[in-house]
Amino acid sequence: MVNLRRRILALTAALPAAAALRCVPTFAAPAPLLSRQIPRSGERIPLVGLGTSIVFDVGNDAARRAERQAVLTALLAGGARVIDTAPSYGTAEIVVGDLLAALQARNEVFLATKVRSAPRDAAVEEMRASLQRLRSERLDLMQIHNPGIDLGAAADQLALLREWKRDGVFRYVGVTHFQASANDRLIALMEREQLDFVQVQYSLAERSAEARLLPAAAATGTALLVNLPFGRGKLFAAVRGRPLPDWASEFGAASWAQFFLKFVLSHDAVTCAIPGMDKAEYVADNLAAARGALPDAAQRRRMVELWESLR
Repeated sequence: MVNLRRRILALTAALPAAAALRCVPTFAAPAPLLSRQIPRSGERIPLVGLGTSIVFDVGNDAARRAERQAVLTALLAGGARVIDTAPSYGTAEIVVGDLLAALQARNEVFLATKVRSAPRDAAVEEMRASLQRLRSERLDLMQIHNPGIDLGAAADQLALLREWKRDGVFRYVGVTHFQASANDRLIALMEREQLDFVQVQYSLAERSAEARLLPAAAATGTALLVNLPFGRGKLFAAVRGRPLPDWASEFGAASWAQFFLKFVLSHDAVTCAIPGMDKAEYVADNLAAARGALPDAAQRRRMVELWESLR
C-alpha cells in the first residue's frame, strides 16, 4: 500500500480537478476503516465501497474522467477497496478499467461486476466483454444482475459462474437486485444455492430487507452488499435545511451522509455498503461513516423514529 499511496499522491498532484476539490486531506485517514468478514472465506473487506451506476458513466469526457480518477484516488488512499459496476451502467466498466490502469491499482481493489440473466452463450459473451472493458483477467465477484422469477434459470446461470470460479476467473459469485419486491426470490436463492454474495437495496427509507432477507443472509453465511443506501436521494431530500441532531455525535456521525450510512453499517448482516460517489469530497465524508462507533440497537430505533417523523 505504501507504493500505491505514493503513486496516488503523485497522480493527484498532477490533476487540477483533484486539487480544486481539495481531496488531499483525505489521504490522512484518522483511523482504519471498519471491516467485516466474507462468511464463506473469512476475508475481510471495508464496510464502505463504491457503486458506479450513473456516476461513472462519463464516456470520454476528460474533465469528468479526471474527477472520477480523483474519486478512486481518495477511495484507495482512504482505505476502501470494493468497487461495484455492471455492463448495463453505460460506459462505467470502461471508465473503471481505464482509471484503475492509470493508477496501476487493479490489484489493490476488490472488483465486482454483473452479468444479466441470459442463455449460456450470451452470458459467456457478456462476461468476456466485461473482463476486456475492466482490463482484467480475473474478477473478485461476478453477480447475476436482477434475476427473474424463474429460479431454475438463475440456478443454471450460477452453475456457469461457478465453472468460471473453479477456473480461477472469479473468486466469488452471487446475485443482485435493486428492488425490494425481489427480496423473496433472493432469499430462496440464498437458501438453495449457497451464494457467496447477495446485493440488495437497504436504507432508512427502505427497510423491508430487515424482516427476512438480512436474517437469511446471516443464517446462510452469505455476504451482503448494500446498494442505494441513501434511498436514491430520498433521505437527503427529507433533511434538507435541517440540522443534524445533537445525539448523532454519540456514534460519531458528523454529517447526514454519515448518519444514514452508519444506520446501514450497524446491521450485523451488512458486509459493505456501496454508495455512488462522483466527487472526492463525498468519498471522504462517506468513508468517515466506517470509522469509530456504530449505532447500537437503541440508537438505531431512535434513528428510525426520526426518519418516520420526517415522512
